Amino acid sequence: MITRKTLPRRAFLRGMGTAVALPFLDAMSPAMPNSRVSGKPPVRMMFVYVPNGIDMRHWTPAKEGKLEELPRILKPLEPLKQDLTIFSNLTQNNGRALLDGAGDHGRCCGAYLTGMHPKKTMVDIKAGISCDQIVANAIGSQTRFPSLEVGLEDARQAGDCDSGYSCAYTNNLSWRSETQPLPPILDPRALFERLFGDGAELTPAERARRNRFRRSILDFVTDDTKKLQTNLGPTDRRKLDEYLSSIREIERQIEKAEKDNSQVNPGMEKPYGIPADFAEHFKLMTDMITVAFQADISRVVTFLVTREGTSRSYREIGIPDGHHPLTHHMNDPVKLEKVTQINTYHMEQFAKWVTRLKSLKEGDGSILDNSMIVYGAGLSDGNRHTHEDLPTMMVGRGGNYVRSGRRITYRKETPISNLYMSMMDRMGAKAEHFGDATGPLDGLNLS
Repeated sequence: MITRKTLPRRAFLRGMGTAVALPFLDAMSPAMPNSRVSGKPPVRMMFVYVPNGIDMRHWTPAKEGKLEELPRILKPLEPLKQDLTIFSNLTQNNGRALLDGAGDHGRCCGAYLTGMHPKKTMVDIKAGISCDQIVANAIGSQTRFPSLEVGLEDARQAGDCDSGYSCAYTNNLSWRSETQPLPPILDPRALFERLFGDGAELTPAERARRNRFRRSILDFVTDDTKKLQTNLGPTDRRKLDEYLSSIREIERQIEKAEKDNSQVNPGMEKPYGIPADFAEHFKLMTDMITVAFQADISRVVTFLVTREGTSRSYREIGIPDGHHPLTHHMNDPVKLEKVTQINTYHMEQFAKWVTRLKSLKEGDGSILDNSMIVYGAGLSDGNRHTHEDLPTMMVGRGGNYVRSGRRITYRKETPISNLYMSMMDRMGAKAEHFGDATGPLDGLNLS
């Protein structure tokens, strides 16, 4: 524990099996590395992937240039309009059936961040290293975790995964190597313990014993917290109190989800901490991503909202039909309306989260200002399985790098990998070649 008024950026509150990283505090500024002497916050990069395409009629703004009124699916982001960049005509060519592959849903997800065409053989899955892992390899030593992989659904749990290779592609956005996907963490408790544990693995018996006598992780760092607070100014004390309160609230929500699951789903084979409600699950996972950004635990995140090809239903908004079957709507207006409702429901959850990021002050701006968060899908029209003009949006300015508040239309068939090359460059991982990219995306930054 550091008891000086000038804190190193990598300070932790420590206790029994606990390591709570600290958020950016004013007391840390003098101790920043040379690249951040002024206390300038880091830039984060994140990809939020939604499955089965999007109803583009209600996604694409009517005009190019400055964003005015947003279409129906994007409407929840209206208050953040100036933080959005909407891209038109970006394409993932290697998601198409150029060669044999894992089907459209497997290809579009497997190629989404790799720019490579996935192979189909069950003994030799291959998709290529993803852009998030190229960045993680370049800057990951600066944070506790080089990257975080998060998700809300696994096809093997849903019971609709048809083969080994298909599961590998539809369940994973992030690929460490051509043949090694990084499965997302689905269970809020597992993500919480990864973020705040000291790295020690617990046996099932130890976990059960701890669950019986569960205490807040903040109880284990009380002494360190008190020592730190005596050396902080009032602004930093308030910021620390708010940060620790948010961690405690996450704990309460996880405990509630576990209690609800034990009562409603006894005996079911499912991760013990996953809430049944989609919005609750989404909020828990994004709350923890927020904490990871605040404390600089990781700067690179992928979030598979639900797995590609999912047949999940959304009874909470009155839609008992499976999502995937609905997207094969054959222009049925009833099915199209339900698809749009699902797309909008996803966006509503996302909008609540990024609004929270916008409210968290950091340096001269907010955490959102210092982030590049891409929200999109590997298909545009889920009915025809089209891979061109993908629904693609960036939220945030990447630390005053992106000129936002506009829709940019590129020539048809512009590789989406060009966008990723620009983002990698901004993150300090400049690449001469990546996937099917033809070069950085023109007109993105302020230079």
